[in-house]
Amino acid sequence: MELREELPSDREPVRDVHLRAFGDHGLVVADLVDTLRDTVTPADGLSLVAEYDGKIAGHVMFTRGLLDAPRQLVEVQVLSPLAVLPGHQGRGIGSALVRRGLEILAERPVPLVFLEGDPGYYSRFGFAPGGGQGFRKPSLRIPDAAFQVIGLPGYEPWMTGTLVYAEPFWRHDAVGLRDPGA
Repeated sequence: MELREELPSDREPVRDVHLRAFGDHGLVVADLVDTLRDTVTPADGLSLVAEYDGKIAGHVMFTRGLLDAPRQLVEVQVLSPLAVLPGHQGRGIGSALVRRGLEILAERPVPLVFLEGDPGYYSRFGFAPGGGQGFRKPSLRIPDAAFQVIGLPGYEPWMTGTLVYAEPFWRHDAVGLRDPGA
């Protein structure tokens, strides 16, 4: 397996990974990735792929968010989305992508990384529920346990407050869970 930054030629294979990995929600996630891709720069954000047998089998994206802290706005990163092709899940591809992404971000002036996800999966990387650490989720539709954060070397204790997602997450309605009965 090879981990590397996404290249322009990876656009369609990455889109296919998200379409297949997210099932019924695949189109929303793939469209979100296409929009977020334009916000990733060499200094801000990160888009990594995992190649397995010469083909893209996984993808993770880290993009800019803001923490509305009492002292000042703080630039943070949001891990979303992470996807691995269904036939390749359970082989450590997703874990390798997350670990490599966190290693790269730890070398930058990034204090915190937030995500919405399964605590049983993400706790292995050091993520913990944000609510008990002085952080507020950007939407009440995010389950408390799913709202998670990890501190990186740039973190300082005064950095608390409300996470503010970048506009594409709202445009694509990719925040929290919608009530299907409403």
